[in-house]
Amino acid sequence: MRTASLFRSFTFRLALLYAVLFSVSVLFLFAFIYWSTAAYLARQTDATIEAEIKGLAERYATSGVRGLSSVIGDRISRQQPTGSSIYLLTNAGFDPLVGNLSRWPSQAESQDGWVSFELRDQRAGGDPLIHMARARPFVLGSGYRLLVGRDIRDLEEAQRRIVSTLIWGLAITLLLGLAGGVLLSRTVSRRIESINDTSRDIISGDLSRRIPTRGTNDEFDQLADNLNTMLNRIESLMESVRRVSDNIAHDLKTPLSRLRNRLEAAKLQGATSDQQRAELEQASTEADQLLLTFNALLRIARIEAGKQRAGFKNVDLAALITDVAELYEPLADEKKQRLVVNTASANYTGDRDLLFQAVANLVDNAVKHTPENGEIQITLRPTEKGTDLIVSDQGPGIPEEHTDHVFQRFYRLDRSRNTPGSGLGLSLVAAVAELHKIEIELQNLDPGLRVSLHMPA
Repeated sequence: MRTASLFRSFTFRLALLYAVLFSVSVLFLFAFIYWSTAAYLARQTDATIEAEIKGLAERYATSGVRGLSSVIGDRISRQQPTGSSIYLLTNAGFDPLVGNLSRWPSQAESQDGWVSFELRDQRAGGDPLIHMARARPFVLGSGYRLLVGRDIRDLEEAQRRIVSTLIWGLAITLLLGLAGGVLLSRTVSRRIESINDTSRDIISGDLSRRIPTRGTNDEFDQLADNLNTMLNRIESLMESVRRVSDNIAHDLKTPLSRLRNRLEAAKLQGATSDQQRAELEQASTEADQLLLTFNALLRIARIEAGKQRAGFKNVDLAALITDVAELYEPLADEKKQRLVVNTASANYTGDRDLLFQAVANLVDNAVKHTPENGEIQITLRPTEKGTDLIVSDQGPGIPEEHTDHVFQRFYRLDRSRNTPGSGLGLSLVAAVAELHKIEIELQNLDPGLRVSLHMPA
């Protein structure tokens, strides 16, 4: 993926936004850290100075200027040459009496009574080292003035280190956020690009392409699985449309030609009125068959649209099977077939008319293909997972290579091409089963065929 496209990607902008928000939150966190460390050290310095002033003032009150001077001199002598404590005692004219400052600072006091001034440490063979000091003046009796303070060189150095550390920490945080954004954008962009590549191939006409998955079952794998399922469905529907077009041309051309020929014969040939009526009757039969075919197509389309779910009710399956058996029993008797019904008490939520039509189509196929003196069984039995409705016959069955195709519209075995029918009976069964979440299973019995409808609980 090109760098320009990467920076324009939504994932990179989102990652950058999160990096900025995280950096702002880190900035507030660092500000709190600074306040709670550097500011705390400054407050501790001020508190130390205040405590020293209080102690020296008490010593002045008890021992006078001589005693105060002795204490200040003792403290100065005990600290290192580079010590941080600052003392200066002057008279009313600001003339130094004792202390480690040569003169009274010229800087004015602040409103809170503190004074900040520069200290100069002369280094051998170089420029003096300038650093800041913070002190507080105190007026004693008889005009004497006392200045107590601290060299805040170490405090300033600590504050600079803290600020420098916080700035580097913020920069590293932002840099890591940007690096994470680039990495995240590249990862997500590669997954999205694979989807785009597959989509472009499909648009170009390769309906067999599918979006690759990584087996991680993450959100992208779930999206790819759903899209692949959708593509499988689309490919199946496209193939079905193509097959329907071919089969319509194959199956409807012959009856239409017969209808036209019979109508022409009835109109042009010098036939008797009885012959004309017979020809017209046959033509009407062919037209009825065409109407039934197209009505079945329309009904399958409505079922597959799923618009009839709103009318689902509790259906007594035992009563439904009994009604189907009563409907086909006369037809079975004509072919000297035995229609055996084995039912149990079972209910299922669905559309009774559609379920009736599906079972009736299965029984109708069984009656058509079962030879004379054969047996047809309709069985309803409960299972651990729900209910099974089984229709078994003793016909020729369905070859294994055709079991995946017999539920397609207009699909007919070669041996059935010359028998009445349109090849839509099992297609309607499949549509009803899909609408009702029913699984269909075909099993050859040699001889015979068993069709099982597995209805989940």
